[in-house]
Amino acid sequence: MKEITKSAALIAAASGIVFGVVTPLSASAADTSSPLTWGACAGGGADPRQQCATLEVPMDHARPDGPKIDLALSRIPAEKPSARRGVLLLIPGGPGGSSLDDPSGKGQKLPQDVRDRYDLIGFAPRGNAPSTTASCQVEHGDLALTASRPWPAADGSVAGSMATARRMANACARNGGELLRHISTVDNARDIDSIRAALGERKLSAWGVSYGTYVGAVYAQLFPQRTDRVVLDSNDNPDPVNPERAWLKAAEVGVEDNFPEFARWAARPGNPYRLADTAAEVRPLFLRLAARLDREPIPWPGANPEELNGNVLRQSLLNSLYDPDDYPTPARLILAAQRGTALPAPQTPPDAVMQQMIAVGAATICNDASWPRSAAVYEKGVAKSRAAYPLTAGMPRNAMVCAAWPWQPERAPVRITDRGPSNVVLVQNQRDVATPLSGALKLREALGRRAVMVTVDSTGHDVYLDNGNACGDATVSRFLATGERPRRDVYCR
Repeated sequence: MKEITKSAALIAAASGIVFGVVTPLSASAADTSSPLTWGACAGGGADPRQQCATLEVPMDHARPDGPKIDLALSRIPAEKPSARRGVLLLIPGGPGGSSLDDPSGKGQKLPQDVRDRYDLIGFAPRGNAPSTTASCQVEHGDLALTASRPWPAADGSVAGSMATARRMANACARNGGELLRHISTVDNARDIDSIRAALGERKLSAWGVSYGTYVGAVYAQLFPQRTDRVVLDSNDNPDPVNPERAWLKAAEVGVEDNFPEFARWAARPGNPYRLADTAAEVRPLFLRLAARLDREPIPWPGANPEELNGNVLRQSLLNSLYDPDDYPTPARLILAAQRGTALPAPQTPPDAVMQQMIAVGAATICNDASWPRSAAVYEKGVAKSRAAYPLTAGMPRNAMVCAAWPWQPERAPVRITDRGPSNVVLVQNQRDVATPLSGALKLREALGRRAVMVTVDSTGHDVYLDNGNACGDATVSRFLATGERPRRDVYCR
């Protein structure tokens, strides 16, 4: 979900094109107060040029003299110092993701003229190892995605989800410590400004992906004059009242937007995982099998839960729609269940990884906005969703851990507006399961003149240099390298 902006002359912005000067945007060379000490990164696999450092920030930014936590940072310096413009902060998705390895990873996909101009900066947001880490120590069964993603019972009941929410929330209150109260989008945005200051930069450029687009948008709203060139990739709905609930609800639309692509793939002649003769047959086949697995789960040793039930199949489909390369995963499950053959070996992340992701994700989502506490609210929403969007069976409107979260949000969500420099490029796939185009258009509307939007005729989550196309990639690369934006919103076929 989010991050953003670039500062350019108002006259240039008014013309619809933002041109950046070549002058570096770093702070004065006389500024030697940076608290960062760069050195070798722990572990292996990183580009040998990548360096790491630790930054101390307040746990509670409202109490700057109070307890501190650590943020882990990484960087690969600009490859052509004479052309250096500043830093490009890589803002991860999630909540619960990290970009610490991104300077060595996706950062190296950036074109040379972009890598020449920017130090590539990654970080592990608060709560994510090796930064100060959060964990709720929830039960093993509650680490399953079918628990944290709140799938209702086969009959649509939300009673089990409400019980799971209470159990997980109690574990967070008991084991999470004070840090869990201070993990939110606004905390992340303020951490980013601390990173900017520690780097000695007056402004920063950013590439935010998925949830990182929301973080970036909030940062640009809170600190508009500290942003340079901002790319928001796979954009969240910025609903100012319930931004995180809008994210969860988006799944019902996102799956419907993307399922026809999966169906065409699953009916393609020559596909070793072909499910049907025609694309039109795939949807009823999937719904029948999911309903059968609701009634008659298949044992699946080593998985969490240790059975293939209807909701596990639905979650597998949702996961695969993030990237067309993952379509074979649910197809293998479908074929094995139909044929009565052995299920594929489960791909289950280590519990420690899931503990951290669930703690950070829950804290962010629940601290950002209040959620209803009444089961009746969720029962009504689930019933409507099941009727209109059977592929997701009511999950997007069900109760997750926030329905029982022990703390109330400390502030209202930040409202994203059109006040600030015109230095944002949104890039968005037309078919995106996690951040659908319909929600991205809401962010485009909220940013107004500050942004232009590049809509890409492609399928999958994460657009730029990943699941997009050459037209969209070239448009974003040109903006990062030169500051040139399209005059108006564009569509890349």
